[in-house]
Amino acid sequence: MNKKELEAKLLELKSDYIRIQGDMDKLEFVGGRVSSAEEQLIRLEKEIAEVNKEIEKLEINQ
Repeated sequence: MNKKELEAKLLELKSDYIRIQGDMDKLEFVGGRVSSAEEQLIRLEKEIAEVNKEIEKLEINQ
């Protein structure tokens, strides 16, 4: 992947993270189960970190 593709993926992951976080807040408010949402957030955090590392590598190599 090139830098632009990685940046687009990063924006998509961040958008998903914000959406899921909002859903989790709503679930907490109504007393719903949030464990699934928490797992998704953890997975997204890892993916975001990986994409950031890939972008960093590309920037170093340029």
